[in-house]
Formats: sequence, C-alpha cells, structure tokens
Amino acid sequence: MNLQAFRGEILHFLADPATVSSGQSYQYFADGLLVIQAGKVIDCGDYEVLKAVYCHSESESKSDSDIDVVHYQHGLIMPGFIDCHVHYPQVDMLAAYGEQLLQWLEQYTYPQERKFSDKDYASEVAKYFLQQLVKAGTTTALVFGTVHPQSVDAFFEQAEQHNLRMICGKVLMDQNCPDDLQDTPQLGYQQSKELIERWHGKGRLQYAVTPRFAPTCSQQQLNLAGKLLAQYPGVYIHTHLCENKKEIDWVAELFPQRSSYLDVYDHAKLVGKRSVFAHGVHLTDDDCKKLGDNQAALAFCPSSNLFLGSGLFNLKQAQQHKVAVGIGSDVGAGTSLSIMRNLNQAYKIQQLRNDKLDAFQALYLATLGGAKALDLDHTIGNFTAGKEADFVVLDYQGCEAMARRISHCDTLAEKLFVLTMLADERHIKATHIMGKKINIE
Repeated sequence: MNLQAFRGEILHFLADPATVSSGQSYQYFADGLLVIQAGKVIDCGDYEVLKAVYCHSESESKSDSDIDVVHYQHGLIMPGFIDCHVHYPQVDMLAAYGEQLLQWLEQYTYPQERKFSDKDYASEVAKYFLQQLVKAGTTTALVFGTVHPQSVDAFFEQAEQHNLRMICGKVLMDQNCPDDLQDTPQLGYQQSKELIERWHGKGRLQYAVTPRFAPTCSQQQLNLAGKLLAQYPGVYIHTHLCENKKEIDWVAELFPQRSSYLDVYDHAKLVGKRSVFAHGVHLTDDDCKKLGDNQAALAFCPSSNLFLGSGLFNLKQAQQHKVAVGIGSDVGAGTSLSIMRNLNQAYKIQQLRNDKLDAFQALYLATLGGAKALDLDHTIGNFTAGKEADFVVLDYQGCEAMARRISHCDTLAEKLFVLTMLADERHIKATHIMGKKINIE
C-alpha cells in the first residue's frame, strides 16, 4: 500500500473559530496518527484507535498492509503554513530603514528589482527564498515576481524541483515607476499570457495576474488584466489595496471617476473569487461588503504594516463581512518569512485595536484560513482525507525559553498561545511536502 504514518501531537482546523464554537472548529489529538498514501492524507485520528488498523506490533507478523511509524515527540504536527502575500525579490532587502510605503518603494524596492533582469540572479534568489520559506514551515505561498518574465520562470523552475504548491506572477506596471521597470499594457498582457500557458496548472504550480497596485497601472493595463482573468478561469489576481493613507489619496487623484480604491479594481473586473488583495488596512464597510459579496480575499500582513507604519488591520471588520483572510509575510517590508513571527505581530495589532486574537483563530488563519483565502481549501489546509499532505512539525523545545514556558502550561489554549508568541524558525523541527521531509540545499 506504500503507506506513511506520523505519530505525535496533532492539531488541524475544520472551520473558522470566528463562525463556530471553538470546539467545533478544530480537531486535536494529544497522541495522534497521520496516515498518508501517495502524498495525500488517508486518515488522521487518535493513535490508539488507528494503530489497530494501520500499525504492526513486534509480537505480530508484519503484513503488506502494515507500516512503520515516524514518531515526532515534544512537538506539534500541523498543516503547513500558507503565506498569502510575499515578494520573493525583496528577500535581500529586509530591514531597510526609515521610510513609509511610497518612499520605501523608490529608495529600496525598485533598485533591488532591477537586478531580476538577470535570470541567473533571479534563480539564485528564488532558491534561497524557497529554502528559507521551507525552514520557516511555509509550504504554500502567493508570490510577487518582478516586471521581468524571467523572474517568474526562475521562481517556478526552482519550486517545481521540490514539488512545492506555489502561486506566482509577473508584475504589471506601466506608469509612475522607473522607466527601466515599466512594461506596456500590451506587452504586460502578452508576457503574462505566455507565462500562464507555460506554468499555470503544471504540477502544483499556479499563476497570478499581478498588477503591482493601481498607481502604477493605467486603466488600459488594468482592463487587460481583467481580460486575462476572463480568458483563463482559475488564475489568480494578486495586488495591493488600501495599505497606506497617502497611497489611497494618490489613487483618488489618479482615478477621480472611481468611488474608491477598490472600485478601481472592480471597474476592471478584478474583484472576484481568487482575487487576493494585500493589506486592506484602511477599508470602509462598503469595501468589505463588496469583497465579501464577491468572494475576494485579504492578506493580513502584520509585520509589514507595523514596520512601514501603515496602520492596524481590522480583522473583526473583515470577519463581519465574511471576507476570507490569510496571513502574509510581505518581505521585505515585513521583517520575517516566519508565519509564526507574524502571528505574534498580528496579536499585538489586535490588542492595539482593543480586540483579541486567540491562538485558535491565529493558527486557523495560518493554515485553513489561508487555504480558503487562496481558494485551495479543497486541496490543502487541514488533514481531512484526500488533502495533499504538506505539514510542519513544531518543536516545543526549539529554544530554552519555549521549553521552560511550555512546561508551565495547564491547558491546550495556553500552550498554543505561548507557541504563537514565542515560536520562530528555530521551532520548525521538520517540514514535509506531499508526505516527504524536505530540505532545500
């Protein structure tokens, strides 16, 4: 049967804790068993119950249906983390000092992105980026390339080597940016079309049509992005929305005939299922209603929003309007690829809003919530039968402070909260892709 089995403490989510009682939102097994065949989950449950079905003992003869078990102790097995917004070309400009969004783009981002005209350079960065992503426990990401199509080819080639489920796209921008980083509406359309036909649906790879943001895109370019979505059902739209107040004012100046920043995208037919908008820090209730009604999603980027001084994301507002929300590391405006570090920042943002973010809600956003935001919850995000077996093992003893603090926890809720506050890359014991432990060297 070629079965694999992994024993240990297991947690996964079945529903959003914001919409059902906490006990109905997740399954937790203090001593659980995750059973995998051909890279997909076939069972998950209590070890004592499932061992009789799948496991042999030393006193029994081993049959063809028996499997050996990998036992992960002192840790927690969870579905792999999902990063709903990240710029892989920015990984080498982490911690760039002192600016807010628009100045930061000019001073740091655009000079870095020029380098990606060189495919060899792009390939080296893509490999490093994916290596760090996996070390942080992230198994799926929605990723910005640069305006250069070779930046996307390089990324997908690296991701394909390791069978990663990744989504990426070439940046579209034809105005209000450096001349050597501009395309034209027709060139951007044609290059995106070629990339879609080359990569979308190849293995576990998918394509995102990627206007950088409304200020750098003419109406014609946005309209052609909408045409791509109509021509290729199933591709994504990935862009930025309402991150910074000066940015919002700029959009109003550039598109005076539109009622809001979101309306600029809606007018171009870019708001729908598989539309993922990064940030959404400053949204009206009408904006959120439109997002929810159209099944669009938001990527909450905690570290980035704090680092650039953009504002405090209103998670409750999104929940009230039934907008799917996932977590984004953003990088390099964010300061870490670790989703766990970003959950730490997400909690603090909600505290500053006089709201609460408990550990169950946070870990839901990092896994099944992210899968729903990317319209992939039929494929990844939890351990229900048939899902792809991407998972991470979190180590309670990854550092002395964590090990000591966990030893004083009395409840699951307390232990998970400590995990979301203190865990980082050091606490990733293993990352598995389709059941196989992965290390990108």
